[in-house]
Amino acid sequence: MKRRTLLQHGSVVLALGLPHIARGATILNVRVWPAPEYSRVTIESDTLLVAKQTFVPSPPRLAVDIEGIALNPALKELVAKVQADDPNIAGIRVGQFSPTTVRLVVDLKVPIRPQVFALPPVAAYRHRLVFDLYPEKEIDPLEALIAERLGGSAPPPHSAASAARPGGDPLGDLIAQQLQKGTPAKPSSAIPSIADSAGSTGAGGTERLIIVALDPGHGGEDPGAIGPAGTREKDVVLRLAHMLRDRINATMVNGNPMRAYLTRDADFFVPLQVRVQKARRVQADLFVSLHADAFFTPDPQGASVFALSQGGASSSAARWMAAKENKADLIGGLNVKAKDATVQRALLDMSTTAQINDSLKLGKTLLGEIGRVGKLHKPRVEQAAFAVLKAPDIPSVLVEAAFISNPMEELKLNSAEYQNQLADALMRGITGYFSRNPPLARNRTTS
Repeated sequence: MKRRTLLQHGSVVLALGLPHIARGATILNVRVWPAPEYSRVTIESDTLLVAKQTFVPSPPRLAVDIEGIALNPALKELVAKVQADDPNIAGIRVGQFSPTTVRLVVDLKVPIRPQVFALPPVAAYRHRLVFDLYPEKEIDPLEALIAERLGGSAPPPHSAASAARPGGDPLGDLIAQQLQKGTPAKPSSAIPSIADSAGSTGAGGTERLIIVALDPGHGGEDPGAIGPAGTREKDVVLRLAHMLRDRINATMVNGNPMRAYLTRDADFFVPLQVRVQKARRVQADLFVSLHADAFFTPDPQGASVFALSQGGASSSAARWMAAKENKADLIGGLNVKAKDATVQRALLDMSTTAQINDSLKLGKTLLGEIGRVGKLHKPRVEQAAFAVLKAPDIPSVLVEAAFISNPMEELKLNSAEYQNQLADALMRGITGYFSRNPPLARNRTTS
């Protein structure tokens, strides 16, 4: 009866190359990456694993049977790696279900949409079995930003459709007005001033949030570049993003408040196209992706700024850099079989001349300010086909703060003084851009 009940809730068998499975696989490492958007569990082994998953909704839990292995100390470590503040996972239980099968039961705090998939060896990783646990109800990021502006905390998770709520609710009213303002997006040279498109004074008027999406590169399974002394790119750029967020949140533009939205606010992996989708979902006015460059030798130094190119790259170095950054999904671990992955990528393959022109303006302004506090690798904005810059309606740039592969620049990236100088320079560049290019009007199409 119990078996029938489980089957009624759905059991998914992963076809992970059964004829090629090696019995007696060795578990090399286990990792848990908690985040509000989703929690990830990774099991790394020396050979390909086969697994069957069953999700039971009440109480919510995910049972995963891994075949061809025996319970070992590495798997038992999963139990202790779950953090008490993990928003999705309450705990993990492991046991030897049969002589050749280990069962993991992931007890959940909320109903989830599980994705269980295998990743082939790449970079420093061997075979990985990944469980991505997405909450069924997502937090609306725009609602969270506006709630923060009003001095409250983000409301309980629910869909964007419920954002505009009647009944004199200040949060709902402001979200509705934020979404409804303005006219369809157009090149910034034709956009009226912010006072015209979203006046913050007068009867019935309300302030217009100026939203800057900050995208700390890499994260989670993807450490990014690693410096000679062991500094990880993902850590450096997250610290820089936090510093820049504080500056943005304390700044007004033409009497309207700015707010920073981070595509990741902790150490977890975000696929490239999802980073862009997240920026579009909050109707960001700018998108700034933060990185720390690396090369095969320790000699190169200096900061760079990149924009998207519809055609060829502006240099062989820019082409190489784009190819390297675009591999982040392979290292971070993207479920390429997810039903919406291809659709999302297609929707973002719509770069426009207006977006690229605005991105070049933003990049030039940022480059000028960065050059006041440190060395530049190139004196102009470079262009290449960076996947993360493909929002068709948001000026987008990628900033390589320094060469983390250069020992001296690695020291600078770990220096609080330089981090503050760089955050100040980026802040000046952002406000300088807005002073000459008022933010886009609202009512942009999102997807």
